[in-house]
Amino acid sequence: MEQKATRIAVLVSGGGTNLQALIDAEKRGELGGGKLAAVISSKEGAYALERAANAGIPGYVLPRKSFADSRAMTQALVNKLHELDIQLVVLAGCMVIFTEELTQAYENAIINVHPALIPSFCGKGFYGLHVHEAALSYGVKLSGATVHFVSEECDAGPIIAQKAVPVLEGDTPETLQKRIMEEAEWKLLPQAVKLFCQGRLRVEGRIVKIKQEDEA
Repeated sequence: MEQKATRIAVLVSGGGTNLQALIDAEKRGELGGGKLAAVISSKEGAYALERAANAGIPGYVLPRKSFADSRAMTQALVNKLHELDIQLVVLAGCMVIFTEELTQAYENAIINVHPALIPSFCGKGFYGLHVHEAALSYGVKLSGATVHFVSEECDAGPIIAQKAVPVLEGDTPETLQKRIMEEAEWKLLPQAVKLFCQGRLRVEGRIVKIKQEDEA
């Protein structure tokens, strides 16, 4: 009996480069039985929606400005995810802070990629180029990316995987961002999604254990 595909929704706000990495991985058959079933944007006109359309993935818009507050938007999102029969939620450049209704509905089933080695340069205010500006100001020699489960506390959920990327002399926030995306984010995120869809991620407290393929 063929195993039912894990239906994945990707939440976006902008260009969707991490979404594209997932689309490319799915085309190569590298999502472990996962299916990109929906792309949901917090902004109208986000280029990520065009990427979704080009890949034949249904796109939806839940504009933040259409809701009274974050809680109302989060509840609308949860309703939409349930309506679409989603089993895994992936945050890919989604610039909205959701309230606890989302993590309660999808405990250990929301994956985010953060452009630094958590616990460095993470939490409130650390997003986009701000992360790389902080890393360069601090003078670190290594940065990188972290893929983690999302919890109610920002950037504090159990870590699935990390990859270090060197900081080079003369780096700007933009060059460091590009290197981390290319060398870490676009590789780690599809790998983490694959592990989830294969049933190989087990959360024990704050620790994520990865089962071998023959254990899954």
